[in-house]
Amino acid sequence: QVQLVESGGGLVQPGGSLRLSCAASGSILSINAWGWYRQAPGKQRELVASFTSGSRTNYADSVKDRFTISRDNAKNTVYLEMNSLKSDDTAVYFCNADVRATLYSRVNAWGKGTLVTVSS
Repeated sequence: QVQLVESGGGLVQPGGSLRLSCAASGSILSINAWGWYRQAPGKQRELVASFTSGSRTNYADSVKDRFTISRDNAKNTVYLEMNSLKSDDTAVYFCNADVRATLYSRVNAWGKGTLVTVSS
């Protein structure tokens, strides 16, 4: 089993910053890919930023130049640095990981989410 736990959400004013963290634990040989997703009320879940194989990063157009994804492989942790936050960034942010759990199995794991509210 693989568990992902997000942290760092909260209330921030427009223009402010937050740093989200997501730590993976459990049966982990390696983590092939990471992703941060978000879901705003009444909307579908969308990809915000990701690390794919080969350490390539991808960002949604709406967050480019404002958000930065990074990771600490030794800690099995991924981060999302969010700057210049807007009210449209208000959502529950979810962490996702594609995990090599054993030599013969892979797990796609999700965290339970952390709420980010951007409001004055």
